[in-house]
Amino acid sequence: MKPLVFTNFEEFRKIKGQQLPIGDWYTITQEMISDFANATLDKQWIHVDEKRAEQESPFKSTVAHGFMSVAMISKLLEDSFSIKSVKMGLNYGLNKVRFPNPVPVNSQLRMLSVVKNIEEMSNNGIKITFSCTIEIKGQEKPACVAEFIAALFE
Repeated sequence: MKPLVFTNFEEFRKIKGQQLPIGDWYTITQEMISDFANATLDKQWIHVDEKRAEQESPFKSTVAHGFMSVAMISKLLEDSFSIKSVKMGLNYGLNKVRFPNPVPVNSQLRMLSVVKNIEEMSNNGIKITFSCTIEIKGQEKPACVAEFIAALFE
């Protein structure tokens, strides 16, 4: 996928209401899941105990944390567009977040996103609301559906 590149906010504002390029597929490895478990201290066996998950889980493997999908949104957006004039970006927050489908280890994820809204902020900033759907390759239901808000500054 080739990301969209914008010169500045003025140019970026024209994409409001439109879909960004569909992202590349990312494989979710056990190492990534374990690293996330260590970083968040959420070490439930369903995430980190491969043998037990194979035997006892209805998914027959470990699964990624739902919040791992959310945590990937910033990177997945970064892969779909850039604004050359941006000096700094911040995660501003989330609206509606749902995890309709578990993400078994070695699944592939990608994101579909739409620029839902763009608001002015002080200090030469804009607040962008993205409608994000993280798909699982080969699955009808997505891993995560969320409205993600970012603040960018020129």
